[in-house]
Amino acid sequence: MAIDTPLRKLFDYLPPAGTDLESLQVGTRLRVPFGRQTVLGILTEVANHSEVPANKLRCALEILDTEPVLDAACFELVRWAAQYYHHPIGEAFAAALPTLLRQGRPLTATELRWGLSDSGRTESLATPRLGKRQIELLAILRSAATVGADAISPLGSGGHAALRGFIERGWVLESTIDASDISNPYNEISPSPTLNAAQSLAVDEICESLNQFQPFLLYGVTGSGKTEVYLQAIAKVLARGDQALVLVPEIALTPQAIARFRQRFTVPLAVLHSAMTDLERLKMWRAARNGSAPLIIGTRSAIFVPLARPGIIIVDEEHDGSYKQQEGFRYSARDLAILRAQRSGIPVVLGSATPALESLHAANMSRYKKLVLPQRAGAAVQPHISIIDLKLHESRQGIATPSVLAIERHLQAGGQVLIYLNRRGFAPALYCTGCGWTAPCPQCDARLTLHLKSHELTCHHCGARQAVPYACPACATELKPMGQGTERVEDTLDELFKGVPVVRIDRDTITNRDEIEAALDRVHTGDARILVGTQMLTKGHDFPNVTLVVILNADQGLFGTDFRASERLAQNIVQVAGRAGRASRPGEVLVQTACPEHPLLVSLLQSGYEGFAETALLERSNAGWPPYSRLALLRADAPQKDSVMAFLSAACAEAQRLPLRDLRLLGPAPAAMERRAGRYRAQLLLEGPDRGALHQLLREWLPLIETLKEARKIRWSVDVDPLETS
Repeated sequence: MAIDTPLRKLFDYLPPAGTDLESLQVGTRLRVPFGRQTVLGILTEVANHSEVPANKLRCALEILDTEPVLDAACFELVRWAAQYYHHPIGEAFAAALPTLLRQGRPLTATELRWGLSDSGRTESLATPRLGKRQIELLAILRSAATVGADAISPLGSGGHAALRGFIERGWVLESTIDASDISNPYNEISPSPTLNAAQSLAVDEICESLNQFQPFLLYGVTGSGKTEVYLQAIAKVLARGDQALVLVPEIALTPQAIARFRQRFTVPLAVLHSAMTDLERLKMWRAARNGSAPLIIGTRSAIFVPLARPGIIIVDEEHDGSYKQQEGFRYSARDLAILRAQRSGIPVVLGSATPALESLHAANMSRYKKLVLPQRAGAAVQPHISIIDLKLHESRQGIATPSVLAIERHLQAGGQVLIYLNRRGFAPALYCTGCGWTAPCPQCDARLTLHLKSHELTCHHCGARQAVPYACPACATELKPMGQGTERVEDTLDELFKGVPVVRIDRDTITNRDEIEAALDRVHTGDARILVGTQMLTKGHDFPNVTLVVILNADQGLFGTDFRASERLAQNIVQVAGRAGRASRPGEVLVQTACPEHPLLVSLLQSGYEGFAETALLERSNAGWPPYSRLALLRADAPQKDSVMAFLSAACAEAQRLPLRDLRLLGPAPAAMERRAGRYRAQLLLEGPDRGALHQLLREWLPLIETLKEARKIRWSVDVDPLETS
């Protein structure tokens, strides 16, 4: 039995009283006693014996399902993921199920329906004396073959009493139907545009593999029409009666994605993401499971949604880091999509203008089939990119003079302008000009960010907030904001371009799906002429009227401590640059930097992302970093620094007693931000060329770690294939 607990083990139980072993089904939920509690568990195996002494075995209390909650493919996917990521299997199953199912809600939704029997249709007409409610009820029952509670409820208690009487007479038959189905509220379909040669070839290649497993890397420049390839491949899948699962990286992308898909398909569409209510999510999950939703769009956790007739899996913006869960069950939805497609015998498409280096390497090694879209769709052309050397030009609150002139020129020509700065708030620091004091976070090794509109200092790492002081607490000198955030840039643009509507899109202004939809509507209608935002603007959005993109402070990330820092920066620059000139009007991109000679920027400008990736892969190969090696990171944190380092040192000593098989242990070492939210953090990195050797060591090592006395004083986790190592 798998139970939602941090213990890395399964639990043995006797079947409920009066239940035969033969009637139990793997994958069903059971209610079981667990300590002093009663909890739900997933049945993972049925056996005739147990290594637990018979006098210690307890009986399960109740079987909740008549069929497995997850189909065989999903069940094995979760089991495999728990083993690969070395995570407690009970927590893995809990992550794969909707919250309400974990709380005991029925697997399927049922609805009572009532309809007149043959005798009811004839005898009711011949009965002269019927009450008012009975007459009204008969009128409702004669209006349709069957009716539900919503049709009868307006009659109140009298209507329900009349219904019971009709059932007793045999006039009404009661039935139960599956109420998990969903419908599509839209009926109008937009015609499919004509594909260019590269798009047609990509669609044909994908559709030729609909009966078999084949991973594709759809590598298309920004604006090349990757979504149209998805849509036309999905159309073929739906025509066969199969289902399509589309993963998108963030909730912010779902409104636009949903609109695109609903304009092209009249089939019911299930949407799954964390901003939904538990009831909404369960309804969509059921519709995917029973097959009434042929098309499913979701974020990371949707990879575990059961499908009645799987036909294709698509991972949009496959490079995006949000596909990797960073807390708890640290799985990669992109990587699990490959495995799920393989086990289902269907194609999987990974799409991106800036693929992860691991994906490009897999394509280079022929593990993935690369499909290239080298040109923008329609009449659109790639934007012209220029560097602005901040050492040579004056700037106003981070916006250089050439950028100001370019913004003015594009606005006068009727275009929209996008300003990108991956730093929210008004200023990243509040600085004392007298003694040099900066406002520190009391819980983290970080400075507090100034948010002027709310008159608060906020930590973007732990969420701590405090009022802005009137003067330096150390020397009483005046405090000044240092640096720029999106809020300050927005104010500067309001001053420079008076009367021009500006919309800001970042985590401070966008807190729910309604706000992102409202902001995007302002952009698409032209009500907003200037867009200011963070990474939220770089991910898949289509802004046809944006003709100029200005990237402020491109130097962020050039000198990062993590080996993936340059890859992430290159992806951000290429993605945000790709928002310019996506329609018939030409686009321009200005990249502001104080390091115009940096090799990364030079490589991007001269050779594009592909040239950068080739150089970066060579560097990774020489340094022995992924994809040329495998990593696992043992993380620990505690209120006391000594406790963390003592635990990691003890864990390291245990590992060194085991056969390392060409693996290296690096550390223990403090995290790049050692103190966060009042807890000290450190880590131990395990690295080696062989995946099998790494997992064998983890299987032998983790049970030893669990027995360490130092482990009781700290919080620890293991992260296989970590995205960040700092």
